[in-house]
Amino acid sequence: MDDEIPRGNYRGRHRTQTPHSRFAAVFTTAVVGAGIVALGTSAALPEPRTDTLSLEASGSFDDITARSADRVSRGDSHTSTTNQPAPDVWILPLRNYTLTSFYGARWGRLHPGVDLGAPQGTPFMAVAAGKVVVCRWNGGYGYNVMIDHGDGIVTVYGHASKLLCREGQTVRAGDKIALTGNTGHSFGSHLHFEVRQNDRPVEPLSFMRRHGVDIQKHTESIYS
Repeated sequence: MDDEIPRGNYRGRHRTQTPHSRFAAVFTTAVVGAGIVALGTSAALPEPRTDTLSLEASGSFDDITARSADRVSRGDSHTSTTNQPAPDVWILPLRNYTLTSFYGARWGRLHPGVDLGAPQGTPFMAVAAGKVVVCRWNGGYGYNVMIDHGDGIVTVYGHASKLLCREGQTVRAGDKIALTGNTGHSFGSHLHFEVRQNDRPVEPLSFMRRHGVDIQKHTESIYS
């Protein structure tokens, strides 16, 4: 006689799961869960994008650099000259000084420049743009600087106490090149300043006046 199934809690036929059906259920659950996680992650992460501003800025910079180099090679007048001195600028070598000695015969020989008295350690400047060709001890000049300005023009600065430039250096008008002193054949702290043209000394006061600088009046023009 068959056993009777209690009817109070019966909800339908109870089917025993096979191993295959249990595996399918677990696999399906895992796939669905992974999909949900992937969707959530993709929604949280920002979309990859190209920084167009950086690329445009970089491209523009490269283009500007290339065009600037091209302008320099062609001598374009629109090339920026920031921090580049005009080649015709001439200035006073010192700001505060006393003109103590002139160009001309002295003690039976030529004094080839002018002497500008100033306290020891006073900075003096290149009077125009050029290349330093001498920056060292130089006999009677003591510590001496010479600057080649091109076209056969060289300015000479003597008796310095300290040198602030080096040979081969390119300087601009107004660059500090040394400090006044009393080195070499000197009697008191001063700057000996001279101008040479084609290796010959010329009268520096008139030369400098032609270039917009009056050493006697302590005046200078920005451009000659």
